[in-house]
Amino acid sequence: MSTHSVSIDSISKMTEQLRMEAEAEPDAVPTGEATKETQIIAIYGKGGIGKSFTLANLSYSMAQQGKKVLLIGCDPKSDTTSLLFGGRACPTIIETSSKKKQSGEQVKIGDVCFIRDGVYAMELGGPEVGRGCGGRGIIHGFELMEKLGFHDWDFDYVLLDFLGDVVCGGFGLPIARDMCQKVIVVASNDMQSLYVANNVCSAVEYFRKLGGNVGVAGMVVNKDDGTGEAQAFAEQVGIPVLSSIPADDDIRKKSASYEIIGHPDNSWGPMFSTLAKNITDSKPEHPTPLTQDGLLGLFDKENEEQKIPMTPATIADLCGQKLFETPSLEVIYDEV
Repeated sequence: MSTHSVSIDSISKMTEQLRMEAEAEPDAVPTGEATKETQIIAIYGKGGIGKSFTLANLSYSMAQQGKKVLLIGCDPKSDTTSLLFGGRACPTIIETSSKKKQSGEQVKIGDVCFIRDGVYAMELGGPEVGRGCGGRGIIHGFELMEKLGFHDWDFDYVLLDFLGDVVCGGFGLPIARDMCQKVIVVASNDMQSLYVANNVCSAVEYFRKLGGNVGVAGMVVNKDDGTGEAQAFAEQVGIPVLSSIPADDDIRKKSASYEIIGHPDNSWGPMFSTLAKNITDSKPEHPTPLTQDGLLGLFDKENEEQKIPMTPATIADLCGQKLFETPSLEVIYDEV
């Protein structure tokens, strides 16, 4: 048999084998339970709007449902965890790291992470007033967490409490670096908190255009007095309302006395249980941020026809005297 015929035989067998492989049906799509994956959710809102109150009760409710939850305070005030521990804030990662470094020691998990009823809690902290940048402090805090093995920790949910008023890079870290899968905004029926919520939506869309994957999964309306501006905002930007926490005196008093109301036995427990489910099921959306006029329009529905005109000022108005225009000495040549 010639070498030529052997070569043709080999090609023929290879061709037949490739045909058989191409005709074979692919393996069925797995239908079993999905492999566990941590959901990292960043919660933003105006300072004082109730993010820490919402997150403390939400994390507690999730833990009572059997979920393993890590709550991380990323606000320089370091008050995210105080509701969990009866008015006591956790030692911050930044401050603890600084003290340990001075004494030549390494930071350990037990120095900065504490547990209550299944909720794991930490505070990043921030610099003292006038002694550093809060945003840079956030970045430094996450760098220290990475050294502690953050990416290897095994949680169902990691909830990040971020101040929304500040727009510098450190506070935009989860959005800019795709550190989280979802963003939740906490707001109320007031202009300032909705302005912050709109800024967060703008940041999400900006980084999406640069290739980011983070979306806004919804809004929590806190201290809801029923006037409807927050609901109208959510509808216009295209995000769902995940929960409306009423402006109730019982909630205010219990929050002021550092009492958790997200407990299943509490009358408010079902509200936070539903919020936990809604957050779990919500999908990251592409919001459409409002213009400044659109935002102001949420609070000006009745006076659409009574807009006050904006009259342009002149240099004479600013100088407070009558000015004469001096002819220009510039020579302007007509185009040939």
